Amino acid sequence: MNLILFDPDEIGHPLPCGDARARHLLRVLRRREGDTFDAGLVNGPRGKGTLTAIGPDALTLAFTWDATPPPLDPITLIIGLPRPQTARDILRDATSLGVAGMHFVATDKSEPSYARSTLWTSGEWRRHLIIGAEQAFDTRLPEVTHGRSLLEVIGGLSAQAIRVALDHHEAREMLLRCRLTDDTAKTPPPELALAFGPERGWSNAERAALRGAGFVLAHLGSRVLRTETAVVAAVTLVKARLGWM
Repeated sequence: MNLILFDPDEIGHPLPCGDARARHLLRVLRRREGDTFDAGLVNGPRGKGTLTAIGPDALTLAFTWDATPPPLDPITLIIGLPRPQTARDILRDATSLGVAGMHFVATDKSEPSYARSTLWTSGEWRRHLIIGAEQAFDTRLPEVTHGRSLLEVIGGLSAQAIRVALDHHEAREMLLRCRLTDDTAKTPPPELALAFGPERGWSNAERAALRGAGFVLAHLGSRVLRTETAVVAAVTLVKARLGWM
């Protein structure tokens, strides 16, 4: 953890010694009474925490807060619902990269059982956002939804959004060469939507729906990548091109 995050309702309450953050403070960072550490409020400011007391069951902490980090990059990911471990990797790494939203959608070729994973039903998915934000030394978490249809999600995009769907089978243009800025103003878009199919790819009907909604089909090259690798590669590429690194 480069930054230890807390929800606002946790401030002012002891941190149980069994909490992963308490173990990290004591065993990894080797903090003792009076020591400080980097802390943040979820979707709020960063600052310093002080370990004021170590009790048998809990730690007592105090905080001072500084500035709130800048907004997340206006990148929205639309991802055909993958297997749970792949989704965990994407949740963590895309959060570290600073995307503003992730929507895991039901698609024609998605495995239906993935939607019933405890990752989604127990709320575990939020923990992976926290891990990703802590890694990036940020407090902001992206918006995440799961289980909605592809049409519902693309219908909710900003009309000004640049739209690119990654597709290894029918795309003729590399993402590296796709238009990502307004042709006249040459300015970064107010929103960039990147769509990734499920592990079995988009169906023909979904490709038609994406094209009909203004998406350009693009690919990342000749090599077939895992979904989690494609997400990291695509987000990194567009951030570099738009100067959002």
